[in-house]
Amino acid sequence: MSNNVKSFCFYILIFTFFITYPYLLSGDTRTVLFFGDSVTAGYGLDPLEAYPARIQEKINSSGLNFKAVNGGLSGETSAGGLRRINWMLKRPIHILVLALGSNDGLRGLNTSVTKENLQAIIEITKYNYPRAKIMIAGLKAPPNMGSEYTEYFETIFTELAEVNKAVFIPFLLEGVAGVATLNQADGIHPNVEGHHILAENVWKYLKPLLVENNVSLNNID
Repeated sequence: MSNNVKSFCFYILIFTFFITYPYLLSGDTRTVLFFGDSVTAGYGLDPLEAYPARIQEKINSSGLNFKAVNGGLSGETSAGGLRRINWMLKRPIHILVLALGSNDGLRGLNTSVTKENLQAIIEITKYNYPRAKIMIAGLKAPPNMGSEYTEYFETIFTELAEVNKAVFIPFLLEGVAGVATLNQADGIHPNVEGHHILAENVWKYLKPLLVENNVSLNNID
């Protein structure tokens, strides 16, 4: 990993901690944790341009009592997320938006292991916060991995959503993946316009869950 990438990851972690810590301490604000990789982190952009920040804008304009926490980390795999989840759960969360697995697919990692890691993240979250709601973002592997791999990779997320009775976002990058004008020069990471579309993709499924749970903390903690 280059020094520039390491510096960016460090900046994301420090930025996330300082902007979210006061809200995590607040007794009257519920927390939505967006737990993902470089796409969630907003790689190549100001963190305030990443889709979790766009979701916060939508939350605010809707008058809902939630704080969006960006738990994205560039280069994160499902295994890395499993190692990191306990640290992210040190403060209460009420909704987990799990958007991990893309880097597993890019590297052609064993799909069964990816599924096990993601399931473990969900179980750890539910163990710590039994009433937390789970959302799972569907992801896709690149076509060069072969049709058998890519087809099964996609089923990981639908199966996890079904088993865990989670809200399912069919494809996080719907309308963005493969569209040059919506991605940065690397063709992988969404640009500012792309993140606006990602926010819409997530908000479609997240808003009803927020409205449903926009109640007293005493009823959901």
